[in-house]
Amino acid sequence: MSCLSCGGDRVELVLDLGETPLANALLREPAPGEPQVPLRVGVCGDCALVQLLDVVDREAIFSDYPYFSSVSDTVVDNARDAVAAVVDTWEDAEDRLAIEVASNDGYLLAHYQARDVPVLGIEPAANIARVAVARGVPTRCAFFGRALAEELAREGIAADVIHANNVLAHVDDLPGFVAGLRALLKPDGRAVIEVPYVADLVEHVEFDTIYHEHLAYFSVTALDHLFRAQDLRLDRIDRLPIHGGSLRVWAAPGAGPPGPTAQALLDQERANKLDHPAGYRDFGRAVQHLCTTLRAEIQTLKSQGARVAAYGASAKGATLMHAAGLGRDQLDYVVDRAPAKQGLYTPGTHLPILAPEHLLEDAPDVVLLLTWNHADEILAQQAEYRARGGKFLVPVPEPRLI
Repeated sequence: MSCLSCGGDRVELVLDLGETPLANALLREPAPGEPQVPLRVGVCGDCALVQLLDVVDREAIFSDYPYFSSVSDTVVDNARDAVAAVVDTWEDAEDRLAIEVASNDGYLLAHYQARDVPVLGIEPAANIARVAVARGVPTRCAFFGRALAEELAREGIAADVIHANNVLAHVDDLPGFVAGLRALLKPDGRAVIEVPYVADLVEHVEFDTIYHEHLAYFSVTALDHLFRAQDLRLDRIDRLPIHGGSLRVWAAPGAGPPGPTAQALLDQERANKLDHPAGYRDFGRAVQHLCTTLRAEIQTLKSQGARVAAYGASAKGATLMHAAGLGRDQLDYVVDRAPAKQGLYTPGTHLPILAPEHLLEDAPDVVLLLTWNHADEILAQQAEYRARGGKFLVPVPEPRLI
């Protein structure tokens, strides 16, 4: 296949997770015959982008979407911090406009509204866009790209800041998406993009971040190639702990060298060979070891008579359960805080999804924490369950009981 970013044909396979169901395709009733799609990862030998080799039609994934950002306190707090970081760079908030691409339920833009900054959300999932509008966040229901950006620009819309949190990985036309950011920015504006950092993914074996929605996994090297091609430069990069390790990338219009924080990470990636497929060739073995270890740990618990449930009907959970061979023989059910998921079933494994309160009612011995990226938040919420003797099994980077 051609690289999603540069169009080159030197994409090398580095990980094959086999045929898997779509990770967020939750079921109303468990039924056999779900669609299965290969989940294979390659690295471009020209621009170093880590990417899926098999692309699923985005309409099948995002037109009706079960994830609401406001459900997670961690995500909301991170959004508030991102808004504060941007506003701190402004001398005043007058005549400003903040746009968010893939704005979900308005969780981020609401922080700008609290500061009297006009906002515009762009969200492709109709069910979520309706929630944002109902809470007072102006939102266009559409996929973002070059064409939409040019249409908005013709309407006289120009942004001081465009946020794109955890959406760049979902984009099948990366050059068009980034060109759209460039078209909507004021000359002194900034695109502020958050992505999980592939260096953390590799180092901590966070392979469950890989699923069909996430077409790309970004290094600074790959981002530099992508943004420079669309007349944007990496002005600043902040490293964040969220989602197992992320980057907050500040991109500015125009040519020029990367800023100091971006250059430092480029140098570090070069030293660690993450600017080339060779730096990823051991990743597959590390994934296999983690999956084998996790399955053995759960089998040991079951042999000792333990009852095991799971927390988080997440996409990453679907990948992890599939890769580790976990299902109804090992796990009784999944709990999740999102009301929209409760009463449904997980894809592939067909585990019932219940409310978190069920942990206190049922008292399983151990809960596999599929949403380990929100471990601190969830462990705090489940203090009563833990006080009664319940334990959590955190799977990444090595299985450990808490």
